[in-house]
Amino acid sequence: MTSRKHLKSIAAGAALAPVIALGLPAGVASAHGYVSAPLSRQAQCAQGIVSCGDIKYEPQSVEGTKGLRSCSGGNTRFAELDDDTLGWRVTPVGRTVTFTWTNTASHRTSDWEYYIGGTRVAVVDGGNTQPPATVTHTVDFGSFTGRQKVLAVWNIADTANAFYSCVDLQIG
Repeated sequence: MTSRKHLKSIAAGAALAPVIALGLPAGVASAHGYVSAPLSRQAQCAQGIVSCGDIKYEPQSVEGTKGLRSCSGGNTRFAELDDDTLGWRVTPVGRTVTFTWTNTASHRTSDWEYYIGGTRVAVVDGGNTQPPATVTHTVDFGSFTGRQKVLAVWNIADTANAFYSCVDLQIG
């Protein structure tokens, strides 16, 4: 008798589990996108190359309103990304660089932008479509040389937000 009751309890629990799960509040999505190659600052944090805070657990989550020019996307939780003194690994490159975005949640895209300082050096039209999980863009840096911090921005079409990623390069 005891094992029969035990089996009924297990069956009842299994039947109720999906109902209970659907009734729970949805969590905040912690997945979006970041530059994974050359290694962005948040990719370096995630790989343990540079000691960082929470961003090491969610490199894809540097989201802020469109139009910002900070590595942290204005998010104080990820302020260390704005600190140029943390010993970021610098990637030596030529004047043309291919950037790879890893998108862990796809959003319709307005465009991607690439900046050095206040200068926009490239814009790639997103066509108001959802990109695949991996996207690459080749950017020509023209006359820029030496150590440069590149701000890569993924502008989302269906929200007021963008995703931000900084990459430290040695150009030339």
